[in-house]
Amino acid sequence: MTPMKKQKNGQTLITLLIFMVIGITVTAAAVVLTISGSIKASKFQEGQITYQIAESGAENALMQRLRNPSYTGETITINGAPVTITVSGTNPITITSTALNGNYQRKIQIVAIDTNGILTVNSWNEVF
Repeated sequence: MTPMKKQKNGQTLITLLIFMVIGITVTAAAVVLTISGSIKASKFQEGQITYQIAESGAENALMQRLRNPSYTGETITINGAPVTITVSGTNPITITSTALNGNYQRKIQIVAIDTNGILTVNSWNEVF
């Protein structure tokens, strides 16, 4: 019968260290992916908020144009973000609402026809 070899001291420790390094690496990768996804979601939300602010500016412009046919635009603040509204043309009327919110800018363009004080919207699009 051949004698069994004794394990060397430290072999278990090295194996444990290898598994710990693998575990830490996997955990770190998961944390990085979670943070990255959170940042992307936050940026998307900021873009959506800016879009909604531009839409509010466009709606304001339609209302102002109905009240005052000579309305040509203005700069207003909605939720702390400046919105520049321009109204051009006579028939059709082109309304452009541009919102700036942080690093984001969104622009809405409306084309409408004025028939005896009744505005009919022909198109309502985001302009890139």
